[in-house]
Amino acid sequence: MALVETLLMHVSSTGALLAAVLLFLVVYIFSNSSSSPEDPPGPKPLPLLGNLLLLDLRQPHVSLCKLSKKYGSVFTVHFGPKKVVVLAGYKTVKQALVNQAEEFGERDITPIFQDFNHGLGIVFANGDGWKAMRRFALSALRDFGMGKKLSEEKIVDETRYLREVFEKFQGKPFDTTQPVNYAVSNIISAIVYGKRFEYEDPKFQDMVDKANKNIRMLGSAVIQIYNMCPFLGPWMKTWRLLMENVESFRREIKELVNVLQETLNPLDSRGFIDSFLIHKQSIQESGEKESHFHEQNLLITVSNLFAAGTDTTGTTLRWGLMLMAKYPHIQDQVQEEIDQVLAGREPVSEDRKSLPYTNAVIHEVQRLANIVPMNLPHMTSCDVTFNGYFIKKGTSVWALLASVLRDENEWETPDSFNPSHFLNKQGHFVKRDAFMPFSAGRRVCPGESLARMELFLFFTSLLQHFRFTPPPGVSGDELDLTPVVGFTLNPALHKLCAVKRS
Repeated sequence: MALVETLLMHVSSTGALLAAVLLFLVVYIFSNSSSSPEDPPGPKPLPLLGNLLLLDLRQPHVSLCKLSKKYGSVFTVHFGPKKVVVLAGYKTVKQALVNQAEEFGERDITPIFQDFNHGLGIVFANGDGWKAMRRFALSALRDFGMGKKLSEEKIVDETRYLREVFEKFQGKPFDTTQPVNYAVSNIISAIVYGKRFEYEDPKFQDMVDKANKNIRMLGSAVIQIYNMCPFLGPWMKTWRLLMENVESFRREIKELVNVLQETLNPLDSRGFIDSFLIHKQSIQESGEKESHFHEQNLLITVSNLFAAGTDTTGTTLRWGLMLMAKYPHIQDQVQEEIDQVLAGREPVSEDRKSLPYTNAVIHEVQRLANIVPMNLPHMTSCDVTFNGYFIKKGTSVWALLASVLRDENEWETPDSFNPSHFLNKQGHFVKRDAFMPFSAGRRVCPGESLARMELFLFFTSLLQHFRFTPPPGVSGDELDLTPVVGFTLNPALHKLCAVKRS
């Protein structure tokens, strides 16, 4: 019933009845719910709907984690006509993504991401094109200091701009979403475009806001229904809005690329886009006809970098500030350590070693926030036998990061905010193998080193200068940790006070 209600709510009224009829017809015709004894176990699918009646499409990771309790760490579930193998728990996910990285290393490109990326870019792509773009992106990003001293300087500079915005509220309640997203987005912008933007720049605001709105819509139930029956797209308001946003976003990127092209100096590369254009030019001069270095691939790769480089880090940082307001005793310990070690100077990356408690808190924020609970979908590159089950080539595989970050066998208090997960008895920071917020293996997040540096420097700088509290009249207990579900898990709408520390 919930599925039908969701469909009718998001499909235009004139096409609703037709769409509903066609939905069931297509699911019936293309249903591949047949199974064999070698398949991983799972709930029996209905002929038309698969297992949709068992799943909450608004938070599918919760439903899948519950199913893993019954069917084990490797099980099959049917999203309408689509068969998916789900992997749950640290040991199982590591076995697939790390130990059998080649077999599980392809990307399952869902219809909505095919619409967005057309098999190009560095996230939703496969084959030689993906390898070429990822290899080039990692090399170029390293050249511009990703995770190194050069990017550290950019982040330290940006913390000052962000602190100025926070100071303007003079301790009064405000929503941290936009300023945090603008600050984080400026880091990837400096690396990609070779410059930062003013927070008041309307074009910059539009690009960041659209990217974040798209991320939220991508996780909606209606888009999941679209992925099962993509012919419904034109009748779906959310799909139409997403496509309009993507086209608009890409036009804005193209305008920026054109400006950089006009002032391009092959001897002085200002950022990722310059490097791409210079490389493209050298290939053309060599007479090579077939190349992955063309405008469409550039626009989509930049879109991937911009969206991923803004949303995940910005969302995690906002979770961190909210958790500090909710747990003031933990904020006290963070600030005491920062004051003792830094003695008033600005933090740098090297300070991570001297701030074990602060580092542990940041890691615990990432673990508990669990902002990409479903991971991005993988696909088997060949027939594979895994944990005694046979999985065909081309099968969609979901490695549940939520089940890793809250694995009861790996974490002492998996559902509680507990920085001690990352500290030993002597108070020293300890790494945990089951800490996988960036995924693992061939498809690990290419921006992990940059994201880790950003989280540390932004979080430490903000805690050094501000005391974060709930609005007057609101207790920490009233700050709701129930996430707003999208493609990533965002904090529910809330306001905080950033009180300047003396």
